[in-house]
Amino acid sequence: MLRPALIAIILTSTALDGQTETKTDPRAEMETLFQNPDGGWPKNVEWGSFKTMQEAEKDKERDKNRKSTFDNSATYTQIRNLAKSYKATENRRYRQAARRGLDYILREQRPSGGWRGSDVDAITFNDGAMTGGMQLLREVSEAQAHFSWTDKQTRRKANQALERAIRVTLDCQIRVNGHKTAWCQQHDHKSLKPVKARTYELPSISGAESVDIVRFLMEIKTPSDEVTEAIESAIAWFQKSAIKGIRIESFPIDPVKDLNKTISSDKRVVMDPNAEPTWARFYEIDTNRPFFCNRDGIKVYSLDKVKLERRTGYSWYGGYATSLLARDYPKLEKISVDYAIMENARNIVCADGAFSWDDLGSWPVLARHLKPDAAGNCVVGDLVQI
Repeated sequence: MLRPALIAIILTSTALDGQTETKTDPRAEMETLFQNPDGGWPKNVEWGSFKTMQEAEKDKERDKNRKSTFDNSATYTQIRNLAKSYKATENRRYRQAARRGLDYILREQRPSGGWRGSDVDAITFNDGAMTGGMQLLREVSEAQAHFSWTDKQTRRKANQALERAIRVTLDCQIRVNGHKTAWCQQHDHKSLKPVKARTYELPSISGAESVDIVRFLMEIKTPSDEVTEAIESAIAWFQKSAIKGIRIESFPIDPVKDLNKTISSDKRVVMDPNAEPTWARFYEIDTNRPFFCNRDGIKVYSLDKVKLERRTGYSWYGGYATSLLARDYPKLEKISVDYAIMENARNIVCADGAFSWDDLGSWPVLARHLKPDAAGNCVVGDLVQI
């Protein structure tokens, strides 16, 4: 027999008592339970561990002061879930809770266009804070199925907030010697420069968080030239910054007690010419050199220089961009400007032209329109050939 907590939809009242049927969803009930008065949700709620509503209530009582945040998929995930639950049950409490969550997101957006994380008041790409919020706002502004109940004013506000967030995301892309690279985990709201968060999270170019940013930009349906340049520049940086010939190995050790946890395995770098490319979590901005850091804020340049607790308790290396480069980016549709922009515009008038036309899309095509010299070179302007 199915346990009540595992049934997707439960009828909490029946027509037998003369009341209107109200459908409920166990997961949605728990999410409304944990929603804070400000409309947001705390992070690190172990949603999958609750077998009954009573267990969820006991966990809630253990810590009533957990703050709302966007870290670790908090808030925007619950809003999306509640919106879907409302569509499935037509339970107005879920719609109301999702609406309060949306109001929280809109209210918490800083003048910069960014959202803060729980560690520092800065534009936070770490833990999906920015990209998660932007993805949700896109769903709302497009009135995707689970948000079809939103009104035009809400969709307009969501779209305006989304545009501000995309704007600051593009502006935060780090330039080195005039070339765009990728992003830091956090950027200052005013200067937009990379800033540190926790003591071991120093200003850097991040090989981890930048992946989700690129993926988000790639999902824009009609990207501007600026968005396309941001994507291409970041992809070039990932290709350049891939670390080859090493793998990260975990191995058992005698248990070590560290405050409230016991560490029973360690990590080390192993040379392996057959290993898949990997990326460091942090790269120095000026040199692009991978680095690491201890809780004392002191930068080191090899994993074995990181103390055991941080070495095993943080993601310093990873195949962060593997699927982005191998699967996602190759699928990105390459379309011409006349199709992407001109054919979708609504304020353009076309007229017949009695003249020849060539897109000049490659060097050989350009050569057809310029007179080559004796060596076969096509030159425009003054040039000293060596």
